[in-house]
Amino acid sequence: MSKLFTVIVLMLTMATQAQDFTTRFEKTNGRETATYTEVIRYYQQLSARYPQLKMTTIGSTDAGFPLHLITYSPSRDFDFNSLHKKNKRIILINNGIHPGEPDGIDASMMMLRDLAQGKAVLPDNIVLAVIPVYNIGGMLNRSAFYRVDQNGPDAFGSRGNAQNLDLNRDFIKADSRNARTFQQIYHLTDPDVFIDNHVSNGADYQHIITLLSTQYNKLGGPMGDFLHNTFEPGLYQLMKAKGYDLVPYVNHFDETPDSGWVEFSDLPRYSSGYTTLFHTFGFVPETHMLKPYPQRVKATYALMQAFIQFTSEHSATIKQLRDQAKQTTISQKSFPLSWKFDMNKYSLITFKGFASGHKPSNISGLPRLYYDRSRPYEKQVKFYNYANAENYVDKPKAYIIPQGWWAVIDLLKNNKVNMQRLQKDTTIYVEVYHIADFKTYPKPFEKHYLHTDIKVSGSRDSIHFRSGDYYIPMNQTANRFLMETLEPSAGDSYFAWNFFDAILGQKEGYSPYVFEDTGAEYLKTHPELQTMLDKRKATDTSFANNASAQLNFIYKNSPYAEPEYMRYPVYRIL
Repeated sequence: MSKLFTVIVLMLTMATQAQDFTTRFEKTNGRETATYTEVIRYYQQLSARYPQLKMTTIGSTDAGFPLHLITYSPSRDFDFNSLHKKNKRIILINNGIHPGEPDGIDASMMMLRDLAQGKAVLPDNIVLAVIPVYNIGGMLNRSAFYRVDQNGPDAFGSRGNAQNLDLNRDFIKADSRNARTFQQIYHLTDPDVFIDNHVSNGADYQHIITLLSTQYNKLGGPMGDFLHNTFEPGLYQLMKAKGYDLVPYVNHFDETPDSGWVEFSDLPRYSSGYTTLFHTFGFVPETHMLKPYPQRVKATYALMQAFIQFTSEHSATIKQLRDQAKQTTISQKSFPLSWKFDMNKYSLITFKGFASGHKPSNISGLPRLYYDRSRPYEKQVKFYNYANAENYVDKPKAYIIPQGWWAVIDLLKNNKVNMQRLQKDTTIYVEVYHIADFKTYPKPFEKHYLHTDIKVSGSRDSIHFRSGDYYIPMNQTANRFLMETLEPSAGDSYFAWNFFDAILGQKEGYSPYVFEDTGAEYLKTHPELQTMLDKRKATDTSFANNASAQLNFIYKNSPYAEPEYMRYPVYRIL
């Protein structure tokens, strides 16, 4: 029996040692990227072989598959609460949000393997959490014809997910199951640094990789200062030492970027804008689509190494800044809801581009843009990266949301917002918003007709609430998230994303021939309204000649008017 056991152990050991963890990318010299099935099988085998890796399934996606989370923890502790208590810095890496941009998928497979096999070493104070493929539906929709302008690999997934959503517009509204599961992963890991690997379109230039950081003024406070003055410069230096001239994401899509560009404004619909709401340093690396795929994957790997090194070396500062930001947001009295770039202020950055020109198009015969790679140049260009905070709104003591608005309540719960349900029917004196004005996109954008330029009018009133309605105290680390989603004038508020559109449609009304008599009788007993009507007629000729408008004026200023019409159903306790 002993000899048989020894033989079995030896056979298992030999089989394990013989396991091939060479990726498809490596086997094809960078021509191909792994399929979804290959990626998952690879991590299943890798985590089975190396105990410092753990593969977990979390939640669901629109494609019917769960999301996976790969955690690399040298101590083999995979409890994130425990890891934070042990003063580990958590780096969360997201791959394949756009599966046609698979650089991070392949780079992460090789990086985690190299760490597991000892070819690379993860600092003791770092734990990696990696989403191997985020947009599973898009990755399963594989073709050689997507992203026609991109230089490899041979075939890859599509941008749209299983609902044909762009998941990098979905982080705050969470129309997809992917986004809802991401929110769960994000709050489970509470990452100190977040990396969302991408590939950029746009102009041609020499740089292999660029970096989109959350806008530092928007991140705000000491965290924003550290990001701008220390974190970004540190990454640039580390990448320079690896042979890469990193520049900010080239946010330019018209002609050429030779004259500079404005920094990308990452609203919470985007990944780095979402993570900002919860005090994480968020980044979106963007390799350049026209560079050969092997170069792009290598650059993505190098930048992830730079993130690991910088985060490890500045671990104490990053923790202190995040802790401070979380505490500050609890006591913060007022929050800005929008930011505007100052076009009179800019930084100068060294940009390595290609000369460009125009020549006749072979299709139309008209002038077309082209870049001449035989004429590279290096010059200082303007980078407009100073944003001023605007639209400050005072934080209420609490919000109240009636339970009927469960779609919003579910999102708040998914983001770990602290809430209590009212235990009995009660009347509370609150600040009430009415929607005074807004504009709406004429075409759909990611399943929505987005509202912009939202104006509200505020008043005080006693509102009757029911047992089970939600009371949301504003004494929590989610305060910024709550302000930017529940204040309707914020750019990515839930009102802007149509969650409250039912209030924009009037449900009650009147028959004019009947209300003529009712309205006239009401005017007799309410002379103040008669005065208001006369004043309006005297100052507005069009109104004075419009009988229907005058009747409607009386209706809107009477108790017969529907109180819920245009009344925003999120109430503020001051």
